Amino acid sequence: MHPKPLRIGIVCYPTYGGSGAVATELGRLLARRGHTIHFLSYARPFRLDGDFQENIFYHEINAENYPLFQGQLYTISAAVKIVEIVRNIGLDLIHLHYALPHAISAWMAQEMLGEQRIPMLTTLHGTDITLVGSKPSFHAAVQLGLDKSDMLTGVSNWLRAKTCELFRICNRIRVVYNFIDPELFQPARKKCPRRHFAADDEQIVMHISNFRPVKRVEEVVRIFARMQREVKARLLLIGDGPDREKALAAAEELGIHDRVALLGKQPGVEHFLPLADLFLFPSTGESFGLAALEAMASGVPVVGCRAGGLPEVVIDGECGYLRACDDLDGMAEAGLRVLRDAELRRAMGEAGRRRAIEEFAADKIIAQYEQVYREMLAGAPACPVG
Repeated sequence: MHPKPLRIGIVCYPTYGGSGAVATELGRLLARRGHTIHFLSYARPFRLDGDFQENIFYHEINAENYPLFQGQLYTISAAVKIVEIVRNIGLDLIHLHYALPHAISAWMAQEMLGEQRIPMLTTLHGTDITLVGSKPSFHAAVQLGLDKSDMLTGVSNWLRAKTCELFRICNRIRVVYNFIDPELFQPARKKCPRRHFAADDEQIVMHISNFRPVKRVEEVVRIFARMQREVKARLLLIGDGPDREKALAAAEELGIHDRVALLGKQPGVEHFLPLADLFLFPSTGESFGLAALEAMASGVPVVGCRAGGLPEVVIDGECGYLRACDDLDGMAEAGLRVLRDAELRRAMGEAGRRRAIEEFAADKIIAQYEQVYREMLAGAPACPVG
């Protein structure tokens, strides 16, 4: 007998970072499997743009401003929105992406709901533990959110180990990797003509991120500068964020501003990735590396840092190359090796796509989340409409 569909609330950030992308894709794919999904976020998640499914709903968290307080009351506003949805619509469970503040918001909602209990799953994505959670001023709050969650998942073994190091929850975290839809990310998907970005005799190096310091977009430019001395190539930077100006300044300083194109935020990165000959990803603190996985699924070799959870995604020497994070010359040399050897590039691209499908295909990972949901519900009653 097929299990009955669930009513799932997903609380997430709507932005271009990995947590927002994963949360949105998870909801979309769960809806395809018959579940009803209610997204709660302060803006419509970017990967829902242009997408309509009758069993997907979006509820905006309106973070109130009050003159007495500094800043918005987002955490409380999110808690109130959760209570509203549970009481008026009804949910079987709520899936929280990012421990702080969403796990705290859900706990506050539980307190407001009283006996009308809603099971809580919190997925840890990385900086909620390694950056925010490691700060003494936030540690106790993150610990509370984790303790109050019925179940916890993390997106890599590295993140699980890091969380165990910082918090008292070692036995409670299950690793559920991030995922891709192999039908969405594939080598053949090329809606963007290559000639818009490079000449026939030029190769394309690509980087996609939210341009935060941990992504090291300035180092991307510096690595590319070393490579373009040896091969004819162009660098496409997709995304935006606080380090955008640093990247532009580095390109100007190195005299390669005419070889670097900033394309801004692009919701359809699956159309751009197949154009790349190499994906450059020197981030120092990736808990997983979703952008690298999307590149692999698109048949593009990856060169990045041997750090965080990225070695669980990219197999060094098979799907690309990993080097020490401070070894910019080593990453440039590895990138040149890929760009100069068409056969190696093809073989690594095929190996990367094969690994993406075998280990990280959406159907496999979504089934793991469904299993987590069922186990959680077996230990906590569903929350009906009040």
